[in-house]
Formats: sequence, C-alpha cells, structure tokens
Amino acid sequence: MPAFVVPFRGSGAKRRLQPLAEDARRELARAMLADVLAACTATGPTHLVTDDEQAAALGREAGATWVDDPGGGQGAAVAAGLGRVPGGPVLVVNADLPCVQPRDLWALLGALPVDGLALVGASDGSTNALALARPSLFEPLYGTGSAARFGAHAAERGVRAVAAAIPNLVADVDSLADLRRVEARVGEHTRAVLERRRAELAA
Repeated sequence: MPAFVVPFRGSGAKRRLQPLAEDARRELARAMLADVLAACTATGPTHLVTDDEQAAALGREAGATWVDDPGGGQGAAVAAGLGRVPGGPVLVVNADLPCVQPRDLWALLGALPVDGLALVGASDGSTNALALARPSLFEPLYGTGSAARFGAHAAERGVRAVAAAIPNLVADVDSLADLRRVEARVGEHTRAVLERRRAELAA
C-alpha cells in the first residue's frame, strides 16, 4: 500500500485566484485540499504538511496525520512529510488538484518504475504529483521547470524516471481560468464552494 504526503500552504494561498476576495480564495483552497485528502486517505496512509490550523482540522477529519510545516517552501514541507514515512512507495500530491480520484493515484503508482520515480507535470513545467519508490530519492527541486529537474536528478542517481500524463493530476488550479476549465469534474468539497460562491465567480 502506498503512503501519501500532501503539502498545503495556508498563508497567502492561491493569490492568483484574484479578483476573488481573500476569504473566498482561502475557502476554495481548503475545499480543493479536502478533495485531495479524500482521494489520498481512501488509497493509503496520508500525511498532511501544513501550518494552517483549519487545514490541519480538515486533515484530521479525513483521517490524515498532521505534520507541522517547518517553513522554507514546498520542498522543505515535503521533506518533513517524507520524514514520517518509513519506506516506499510514497506519492507526493499537491493540494490544488480538485479533480483527483483514487484511480488516478493508482495509475500514478502503476507508472512507478522499480526503484525509480514517476511524475506528473503541470503546463508550466512544474510538478503536480510525484511517486517515489523510496523517500530517499526525493530532492527539493520544486518550481517552474521542476519536472525536468526531477528527471535529471533521477538520471544522476542512476534510476529511471517516468512522466505520466494523468488528466486529473495534470489539472491543477492556479487561476480562475483553470477553475472554469475543470469545474465540471471537481470533487464534492470544491463543487460545494463553487455553488456558494457562484455570484462572485461570475463577476
């Protein structure tokens, strides 16, 4: 059974969803997180790394283990979560993938090479999800272009890296345009917020 690490940044979440007000952005970010946690906890033990108390409460409700975010960005957060995982395989899943279902996570696990890594890149070349045969294969390489950096890192370590184009894991939400593009297939928590915030989203 795979383990999961989900990093979630509380403060300043989803600034690119402006012109939505800050409270709407926070609510939407936590709803997307709840949908990601639902998929992960249904598939394996899950560690949520965050310094956001409300997000931590969501994690507990979903059955995830809370890990305090040490600060220092996404790479440091993921490393903290991986430090709680005794062995592989382990999947690192971003919190802004509201369409993800357990079958998508199994598909990523199925793409994982023996003693290697598999990843799902975003449209900007960053990394939305990462599967590791063992936690020690991780390096904090996140940011624009990180998908290529993870591939190069694997080559340097002499292990195989596989790129997996799994639609629901490719579909991250950074902007209102992204949200409108995936709206028809988001999870129940995100859908509920979209219904409550319909007027603001249409403005």
